[in-house]
Amino acid sequence: MQRFGFLLIPGFSMLSLAAAVEPLRMANAQAEEELYQWDFLSWDNTSVNASNNMVTAPTIDVDQVKMLDVLLVVAGINVATYGDDVFFAWLRQASRQVDLLGSTSTGALLLAKAKLLRHKTCTIHWEYVDSFREQFPDVWMSGELYEFDGSLFTCSGGSAGLDMMLQIIADQHGYELALLVAEQYMHPHIRPPHQDQRMRLQSRLNINNPRLIKALDIMRQNLEAPLTCQELADASNMSARQMERLFKQYLHQSPGQYYLHLRLEKTQQLLRQSSLSVLQVATACGFSSTSYLARCYQKKYACSPRQERARNSNR
Repeated sequence: MQRFGFLLIPGFSMLSLAAAVEPLRMANAQAEEELYQWDFLSWDNTSVNASNNMVTAPTIDVDQVKMLDVLLVVAGINVATYGDDVFFAWLRQASRQVDLLGSTSTGALLLAKAKLLRHKTCTIHWEYVDSFREQFPDVWMSGELYEFDGSLFTCSGGSAGLDMMLQIIADQHGYELALLVAEQYMHPHIRPPHQDQRMRLQSRLNINNPRLIKALDIMRQNLEAPLTCQELADASNMSARQMERLFKQYLHQSPGQYYLHLRLEKTQQLLRQSSLSVLQVATACGFSSTSYLARCYQKKYACSPRQERARNSNR
């Protein structure tokens, strides 16, 4: 029997928690044996509100973590400023008291802040991938559905937690049991970790032109050092005039306008989800100065980068 503990961070994703807990319950039911037990913990030993305002009470205190075999950090929104030195020291100590340490959704950010992911491979929810890579260059962020690296495991969150837990059940008790659990949840197959988190660009933007898709991919890969329109056209195997026409036809804006949109989108993510300075954010998103960034940001979002950060920290 293996005992899991779920450390709930305020604002955690209820879907991420359910996707991780329910497979354990169903594995017990299908095996007709208590293969797993689970408990809920909170840092201050009080009830925790999920992002949907559902409340979960802890079943054990944090000082009882040594009773567990596995500790899984379950997080969600507003984790960029969560935790202090005492919390991260406790998390490091807890990692030495359990056999396996993991996270789901944005929990990987907290593990990284506790210096538990150095030179490890991990994943996180796709919205946080770019900001995570900027903050923690000594961690290999794969951005995949879930990752296992020694005694550490991480999950991107949401329904991906179901696939990760099914993989754990398969490794520990056989693939047949994992399939029985998947069938109970009408989950047609166990997704491998390398499957994309996000819908493909073609689906998200309803675009089927391969050259335009290639240009958009190249843009996303070159936000820190933006290419000129001619460089982008050459890399996409078309003329600058043809590229301009495709952007107008499908996206109703010029390549330069859409490129700026992508860079400002990344800027907003970094301001909300990282502790990087505004200057560092500007550099990471290809802006030559903070003043130029501020002008562009104000025009798009009707606030300055500093106002965006202050507003988000007060949520």
